[in-house]
Amino acid sequence: MGHKTHPIGFRLGVIPGGRTWQARWFAPKASDYRRLLLEDFKIRDYINNSYPDAGIASVEIERGSQDLTVQILTARPGIVIGRQGQRVDQLRVYLEKQTAKKIRVNVQELRASELNALLVARNIAEQIERRVAFRRAMRQSATRTLQAGAQGIKVICSGRLGGAEIARQEKLLLGRVPLHTLRADMDYGLAEARTLMGRVGVKVWIYKGDILPPQRETKETEIMPPIQVTVTPDMDEDTANATA
Repeated sequence: MGHKTHPIGFRLGVIPGGRTWQARWFAPKASDYRRLLLEDFKIRDYINNSYPDAGIASVEIERGSQDLTVQILTARPGIVIGRQGQRVDQLRVYLEKQTAKKIRVNVQELRASELNALLVARNIAEQIERRVAFRRAMRQSATRTLQAGAQGIKVICSGRLGGAEIARQEKLLLGRVPLHTLRADMDYGLAEARTLMGRVGVKVWIYKGDILPPQRETKETEIMPPIQVTVTPDMDEDTANATA
């Protein structure tokens, strides 16, 4: 039995300036942790189900003592905001009724959707649901991701591919995908395609490069001046070493 590690959770808090947690809050009591955690799940499920076509990549939740901030990262912010902000106002009113707290909703645009593993996995799953050949969907999505600037991508599709009676797994790997390197900027996404023959799982790993710590600037006073040694023809080796 394999012991799998989540590529994102494996690197949380390790890389300075890398990915951070999607839920940032502290439960004042141990009994409140379960309630707040279930509340986060309900908020994310409601947002994802309310905007299925918005291309939502992540929903970050940050709690204060009296308020709650929800930040939505989406590829189509116009769908979430609505005409004159009508839909985002309805979302805020609904969340305030469910949580009994003051809600602030921030909508952020995701410019490069081809570099987000979750959106790439959903795109492949939607193509499989439209009966596009799974190998063609995997190849096209991986090629667009590499053209967008990624250094590597791995795609795995599992299930009754092509309507086969026996489930199998297909894998596509382009470029480098170093899963064991902590400084590697890895993104991971999982999606499911609901077909007539059953569900097909799609997993995507995207390698965007290494995140290196900032280099410490060296001051001019810290640079040692070069040592100059003058050797004359009449000076022997021991004298030269003593002079140095």
